[in-house]
Amino acid sequence: MKTIVKTIGLAAFALAFVGTAQAQVNVTGKWQGQFDSQIGVQTYTYDFKADGTNLTGRAFGIRDNGTNDVAITDGKINQDEITFVEPLSFDGNDVRIEYTGKVSGDEIKMHRKVGDFAEEDLVAKRVKDGDAQPAAATDTNSPPAKP
Repeated sequence: MKTIVKTIGLAAFALAFVGTAQAQVNVTGKWQGQFDSQIGVQTYTYDFKADGTNLTGRAFGIRDNGTNDVAITDGKINQDEITFVEPLSFDGNDVRIEYTGKVSGDEIKMHRKVGDFAEEDLVAKRVKDGDAQPAAATDTNSPPAKP
């Protein structure tokens, strides 16, 4: 009888613990956002890959004076919060752009700190199949498509 009571008590404790643990969000996939900065409006596509608490991927940005496509580093996921770094070379200088974000459904509210120069907030939205518009599709010098 004591064994049955212990087993039931242990099972109840395990279920209670599992019920209180928060699930980690799924950020794998593409996310797009836009923000105004000291160098003008920037449009970003983030392609995240989550592996447990590790976050990897790429950041592709478009701004008036060019584009960048870099692998993100130091990426971490902690329940619904993410952090990562976008290492960027700008005008011959290496700049560390640090991101913190909170995921809520198909939206990530992010704060980015650009070295000691600037800080911006942005909202990135999950790109769903069929919604994808490549960030590089801003070339207006292409001839019109033929019918």
